[in-house]
Amino acid sequence: MSGAPQTSDPGPVTERVITLPNLLSFVRLALVPVFLVLLLNGQDVEALVVLVVSSVTDYLDGFLARRLHQISRLGQLLDPAADRLFIFATLIGLAARGILPWWLFAVIVGRDVFLLVLGIVLANAGYGPLPVHHLGKVATFCLFYALPIIVLAAAFPAAAFVAIPVGWAFAAWGAFLYWWAGIVYAVETVRVVRIPADGSSTPSARVFR
Repeated sequence: MSGAPQTSDPGPVTERVITLPNLLSFVRLALVPVFLVLLLNGQDVEALVVLVVSSVTDYLDGFLARRLHQISRLGQLLDPAADRLFIFATLIGLAARGILPWWLFAVIVGRDVFLLVLGIVLANAGYGPLPVHHLGKVATFCLFYALPIIVLAAAFPAAAFVAIPVGWAFAAWGAFLYWWAGIVYAVETVRVVRIPADGSSTPSARVFR
């Protein structure tokens, strides 16, 4: 999710585990339960501070990975995992407090379960995961900003008249695009697994561009 510009060749993807970007990703993962506890306890200002710190480390780990040529396979897994966990933690915390409806939680989590099933189908067919589609990136972007904005409304009620409609607009678009991307992944999964096994087509060269 990092928006740092790529100003130089990021270098090859490595198998290293202990790198500065990965350590920042581990910090983000460690902040998830802290954030959830704060949110469930109604400590909205503190929870918002944790989100801000997480966003800063999210930017830094991507920037440093490219600048220091420390892009790793582990980092490529940790970064989206931390994004997803923060989204889920925010949904759980806000839904448990009645700020968000549980159906929104079900819609978003249901889509990820759907993608997990598609991943199992691909693995059984001998293929790895599909590349991330731009719709999925936009959907995650919307959700990644929608939920903190709604937390902002809870932390500062005076800003709620602006934050709530903006947050819900992002949330609605995020949920819609999340499932739209999921349907695209499903169509692509069906196409890939039906490619003849005689080697006449190469799935990895035919997926999203």
